[in-house]
Amino acid sequence: MRISAIDATIVPGDKFAHAGCMTMPLHDHIIYGPVRSRRLGRSLGVNLLPAGMKVCNLNCAYCQYGLTRGVNRHRMATAGWPTPAAVEAAVEERLARAAATNELIDRITVAGHGEPTLHPEFELVVERICAARDRVAPAIPLAVLSNSTTVGWPDVGKALKMFDERHMKLDAGDPITCSLVNGAGPSIADMVDGLARLPHITIQSMFVRDRAGQIDNTTDGAISEWLQALERIRPSSVHVYTIDRPPARSSLYAVTRRRLREICGQVRAAGFPAAMFESRQPDRRASR
Repeated sequence: MRISAIDATIVPGDKFAHAGCMTMPLHDHIIYGPVRSRRLGRSLGVNLLPAGMKVCNLNCAYCQYGLTRGVNRHRMATAGWPTPAAVEAAVEERLARAAATNELIDRITVAGHGEPTLHPEFELVVERICAARDRVAPAIPLAVLSNSTTVGWPDVGKALKMFDERHMKLDAGDPITCSLVNGAGPSIADMVDGLARLPHITIQSMFVRDRAGQIDNTTDGAISEWLQALERIRPSSVHVYTIDRPPARSSLYAVTRRRLREICGQVRAAGFPAAMFESRQPDRRASR
């Protein structure tokens, strides 16, 4: 028996909403958008996180959803995860509405306000999303945005291979820079090894600086370490970009177009296709 698509579009668990100020509001539903993405076009978002609660095992200085608070950094640290059946029904219902009105959707993107691979049933959820997409809109690519920290988990590795596009985070190639930009997390060496085993991935790298000079992953040394990691991973492509929305740490500012172009040039010189995405917000651009 099918779950009502209307009921399934709302994730149970508003009572788990985190109290605090976030740079962007957290999602109350499984489906959001389509949003206009610099990199992915008109992207229909799928949020696998509990409603109103950020769950992430990193604490990125630039996160548009603010810093991760308390213990919400692990799979079993909270409740309120949407069920696989609810996700499937929500995706199918929204795609059916889009098809009925000829609404343009470039991608279905599993992302949300945290790390989607932390969902306790991530592999089954992805199977259900694929099934809904294949029934209603088989031509729309299915993408995932991940921070790459769980890439070595067996169930996550299997699930990631079901996506048409895997956009995997790597903001630094050395542990010190990674810790400054992303906060404490798994070993950078383990992440790189796991990414090297995944087929056809796009590495997404956010470059930032702060006004105090404490956070900067654009220095020559940091870029050299990052390029060495790319050599190990051998990605299909690399997305080089900077902040475009208010970050968790207000001292951050966007990297200049010139520096992004220099980084892109180094990536291409190493033999990898690269695309650059600068900030669209004048007040987020560097003043120097």
